Amino acid sequence: MDDTQYLHYCRGLWQDFADTLARRTAALDEENPLRLLAQECQAVPEAELYRDGSALAMRLFSHHPEFAPTFPRSLLWFLGGDCLHVMTDEEIATFQALDEERQACAERGEIFDYRAEASARLRLS
Repeated sequence: MDDTQYLHYCRGLWQDFADTLARRTAALDEENPLRLLAQECQAVPEAELYRDGSALAMRLFSHHPEFAPTFPRSLLWFLGGDCLHVMTDEEIATFQALDEERQACAERGEIFDYRAEASARLRLS
């Protein structure tokens, strides 16, 4: 998985999360903060995900912690910044190793199944 594929993967994770959160909050009052957050997550343009995603993720973690477990850990790593504060040291080490392996494989022209590797390693930790 090269950098472009990784970016596409992370954008897909974000869209899946945003769509799911929007469906789960659709019955809430239009002014409900969680529903508004879901709408903001859906409205983030792909090109602005890295810039805006971190603040939205942190709003979820700080104001709606009951939904935090539904947020993909891979996105916390991708977004970085304050998002790293909600990750364990073990998760950070795992994602650092995954990134190093992904980049090494890309340089060698090899295929690295990031999704499968992340899933397997995070289950084991």
